[in-house]
Amino acid sequence: MQLIDGKATAAAIKAEIAEEVKNIVAGGGKQPHLAAVLVGHDGGSETYVRNKVIACEQCGFKSTLIRYEDNVTEEELLGCVDRLNRDEDVDGFIVQLPLPAHIDEQKIIEAIDYRKDVDGFHPINVGRMAIGLPCFISATPLGILTLLRRYDIRTSGKKCVILGRSNIVGKPMAQLMMQKQYGDSTVTVCHSRSKTLKEECREADIIIAAIGQPDFVTADMVKEGAVVIDVGTTRVPDASRKSGFRLNGDVKFDEVAPKCSFITPVPGGVGPMTICSLMKNTLAAGKKEYYRQ
Repeated sequence: MQLIDGKATAAAIKAEIAEEVKNIVAGGGKQPHLAAVLVGHDGGSETYVRNKVIACEQCGFKSTLIRYEDNVTEEELLGCVDRLNRDEDVDGFIVQLPLPAHIDEQKIIEAIDYRKDVDGFHPINVGRMAIGLPCFISATPLGILTLLRRYDIRTSGKKCVILGRSNIVGKPMAQLMMQKQYGDSTVTVCHSRSKTLKEECREADIIIAAIGQPDFVTADMVKEGAVVIDVGTTRVPDASRKSGFRLNGDVKFDEVAPKCSFITPVPGGVGPMTICSLMKNTLAAGKKEYYRQ
């Protein structure tokens, strides 16, 4: 069993990005600029955005954080998106999800200029991804692909089971894993209503667990030599921790790991790669690699 170290991989990639940015700026080019919009004070969102700001510093990017309280109106937020769309210095930006219930998330996502949509959530980017055109790929699926490549894990022709069908992970991951230029795998998507979920998992060469249920994947669901990618990050109460909680993956790590050829831990697996992928998308936005302004 080999542990897939997302933390070390992300650090290496951020160092590569920083070197490229240094060369761009030295050559008279523009420093990439990422802006983040944070609404309210959700603990997970606060941590995630803070880590994005730190990653920007590590990569040599300029970063801007725009904060609103929970009671911000949809109109105000759309106005902020419009300003960022028109700001020529901002290469890419994200509106941190989830948003308060009174705001239509999809409306906000669709208002973002798809050429600055470094989260990869805009329907134009999702559509281009689905048919294999250059685009911004959403950060978590891109991070998983990067880990598979960096660890030379063969995916072509393999049976890949994806647990979960969310727009953020499950659906895009399935699209990418079946495409020839990415996964080139035979893909099955399972979810809470799948009647043969365990049987499908037992036949899988690669399991990508993004179902949002702690310890959902157990040893009896995994065949010997499988590759297991754990996307789960559920906060579980833990009185022994200063924070009062610990992050728990979707995979029962201690019993599943001995059966695997490769497995990601939680934390330190997919999580660091998500932010790293956002940095990769921001660099691409700064270089106008996908869409010429």
